[in-house]
Amino acid sequence: MTGPELKKLRENLGEAIGRKLTAADMARLCGLPAAGGAEKIRKWEVIGPSAKVAEVLRVLAMASERYPILEKFDIFDRHDVPVKDRPARRQAFREQMRDDVRRRLG
Repeated sequence: MTGPELKKLRENLGEAIGRKLTAADMARLCGLPAAGGAEKIRKWEVIGPSAKVAEVLRVLAMASERYPILEKFDIFDRHDVPVKDRPARRQAFREQMRDDVRRRLG
């Protein structure tokens, strides 16, 4: 994940949960300490986050319709899920992810 991709992700996650996210909010989502966390996010928005942080952010990105549901989380396209039920299940999953982001933000 590049710095500009992280910055765009912050905008898209904010749109998904219905409020603008600050750098401090993103720091909280990444598990960074309150002291200096926002500054680290702003730095990462230029140079990009570490691979470990990028993986966490890819999971959180699934809260937004603008990002794909990662393959290891995609349980909707299996043979035992009726095709007509798949869109509703995907939407419920994304809403669950949005609720998780809101919960993490407090």
